Amino acid sequence: MKKIIIFFFFASICNVYSQFEKIETFQKNLIEDEITGSNVALVFKDGEVRYHHIENTNNPHGKAIDKNSIFPLWSSSKPITIVAMMILHERGLINFEDKVSKYIPEFENLKCKGDDGIYKCKKDLTLFHLMTHRSGYTYYGNPRLFINTLKYDNLKDFASDVANQPVEFEPGLKYEYGINMAILGRVAEVVSNKNFYEFLKYEIFDPLNMDQTKFHLTESDRENFQPLYINNETMKGFTNDQDELSYDINNKAYFGGEGLVSTLNDFSNFCQMLLNGGTFKEQKIISQKSIDMMTKSYSLNPYDDGFDQGFGLFVLKHPDIDGTNSPKGVFGWPGYHNTHFWIDPENNLFGIFMTREQVFEEVIHKGIRKSVYESLKSEK
Repeated sequence: MKKIIIFFFFASICNVYSQFEKIETFQKNLIEDEITGSNVALVFKDGEVRYHHIENTNNPHGKAIDKNSIFPLWSSSKPITIVAMMILHERGLINFEDKVSKYIPEFENLKCKGDDGIYKCKKDLTLFHLMTHRSGYTYYGNPRLFINTLKYDNLKDFASDVANQPVEFEPGLKYEYGINMAILGRVAEVVSNKNFYEFLKYEIFDPLNMDQTKFHLTESDRENFQPLYINNETMKGFTNDQDELSYDINNKAYFGGEGLVSTLNDFSNFCQMLLNGGTFKEQKIISQKSIDMMTKSYSLNPYDDGFDQGFGLFVLKHPDIDGTNSPKGVFGWPGYHNTHFWIDPENNLFGIFMTREQVFEEVIHKGIRKSVYESLKSEK
């Protein structure tokens, strides 16, 4: 009997390995093809972790990933800021049709760029425009003109300067990816009478047990911070010297579109909350109605075939164009250094991929989802 039990145990292990072999192979290939350094992937389905694998590089300049590893989220910060705004909206503290100038008076005299030069915008900038990247703000400059923790140590000064920057077109006219969520962080500060990190910590991070998600790094955090693997036309290798943001504990320029760091476990809790209709372990953060509003289509996403744009999220509308076997309705958002996540309500699933690599890789965005859905298809 004991031999039979052992046989079935190992048969089960082999079956699980076989099912998810495509994901592991994908992770290995990213390192072998010198696309990323160490990377980690997780698939959560039907209330349990179905796959969790760390693929570490043997490069002596890299760093092995473990459960304590910290990654910069960059634009994967944006959905967290959107959830913060949904909290304020549910409490009746903001309306998405509100003028931004109601909270930040400097936006009252917003300027637009036109064929004949700079003029006073005819339309008011609203919170809705910021939520949907339809404000006319883009990203500016390298080094970064506004998302800059050497230039700013608070969001008040940041927002005041941004208000003097002419937008690229009349607010609401079209989609343009930009610094919108960082401005929303300042709105949240004004409404809540807390700095943005305090608000996020009290309303989201503490209830979700996201203890390692923050805007700063301590000395001990630095030991767990993944080095950046640079992979571009002129450079290839690891560095600890190109953070771009200071992550200084005393700096209060809490950029909600770019500035957070986190761990796989922390971010997994955030994804569980989204998958579970806004609730995590009986802690309600937002309602399903808010998630439905977040994942409604407001614009065509011009950078990603098959996807529309929700509130700071991509929303898959045309799976045949996407070509990864992901179902319609999948939503999520990636980050500049290749943190990727998506929520799949149809299959009661979410997936996360984390590494730290520059430049942003479309092969990861599509490849990780494709490998997951091919693996799940094999079990049917």
